[in-house]
Amino acid sequence: MLASWYDRQGTAADVLRVGELPDPHPGPGEVRVRVTVSGVNPGDTKKRRGWLGSSMPYPRVVPHSDAAGVIDAVGDGIDAHRVGERVWVYGAQSYRPFGTAAQYTVVPDQQAVRLPDHLTDELGASLGIPGITAHRAVFADGPVDGRIVLVHGVLGGVGSLAAQLARWGGATVIGTVRRGDDLAHVDATAVSHTVGLDSADPVAAIRSYAPGGVHRVVEVSLSANADLDNAVTALDAVIAAYGTHADRTELPFWPLLFNNVTLRLLGSDDFPAVAKRQAAHDLTAAAAVGALTVDVADRYPLEDIAKAHERVDAGGRGRVVVTVPG
Repeated sequence: MLASWYDRQGTAADVLRVGELPDPHPGPGEVRVRVTVSGVNPGDTKKRRGWLGSSMPYPRVVPHSDAAGVIDAVGDGIDAHRVGERVWVYGAQSYRPFGTAAQYTVVPDQQAVRLPDHLTDELGASLGIPGITAHRAVFADGPVDGRIVLVHGVLGGVGSLAAQLARWGGATVIGTVRRGDDLAHVDATAVSHTVGLDSADPVAAIRSYAPGGVHRVVEVSLSANADLDNAVTALDAVIAAYGTHADRTELPFWPLLFNNVTLRLLGSDDFPAVAKRQAAHDLTAAAAVGALTVDVADRYPLEDIAKAHERVDAGGRGRVVVTVPG
C-alpha cells in the first residue's frame, strides 16, 4: 500500500516519507478501512516533532488518528456485513504505531463508526480528536440543556465543534475570539453571543449575557484565561480545559474554591472507552441532522503530507486534511 511514515522525530520535511508498505490485515475484533481522507491534528504533528520531550513510541510510525473511508476486510468475531460500510475512524494512532496516513488502516471494530451516506468523507475525517474532545468538554459533567456554556477559541477545531454540540444539547453558547476582527467569522447559528478578548472589558461583556455566571467553560488556554474564567463562572460551574500556554499554570485558587468550581483536564487519548463511544454516537447523530459542520481550509494529496503538517504547525483557521489515492 501507499503510505507515509517517519522513523525518527523532527521537522516534517526532514522525517516524513511516502512510499510502499505492506498491506495490514485485521486481527480478531478489528476491521480494515480503505482510507479516502485522513485528518491532520496538532497532536499528530506534536508527536512527530517530539513535543515536550516525547520520544518515538515505536520504531516506525504511520501518523494521524482520524480518517474516513470504507471497511474492506474484517477480523474474526466481526460481522462480515460490515464490509463495504462507509465509516469515520478515530484513535487509529492512539497507543498504536499505524495511523491513517495510508491507503489502509486497521482499528478495533468500535473505532470505525458508520458514516451516513449524505455526509462527506471530509466531515467524517474531521470528527475524531477534536470532536471527541469537544464532546467530553461539554457533556462530561452532565446535560447542558438550559445552561450557559462559554467556549473560548470558538473558531478553533475543538471550540467550533464544542459550540455546535452545546447548542445541539440545548445550551445557550457564548463564544470568545482573541481578536475582535474575527467576530464576523463566528457561526451565529451555534453561538448566541460573541466576545473579543481584546475588548475593553471582556468580563463585563460576558456577564452582560450571563448575569448569574456561566455554567460550563470550554477552555483552550487555561493559563491565559484563568482569572477571566473565575470572574464569570457561576456557583458549581465546570471549567473543562484541553489546552494551556504555560506548562505550570497559575490559578486563583481560593476564589475558585469558594465558588465550588470543578476543574476538568482533558487528555483525549486517555478518555474512558465508554465516553469515546458515547461521543462517537452523539457526533454522528448531530452531524446526521445538520447540527455539525466543519470548515476544511486546506486539502493536500498524500504525497504532500509534509506541507499539510507544516500548515498545521503554522496555525490558522480551518481543518487540514490529506486525500489518499485509490
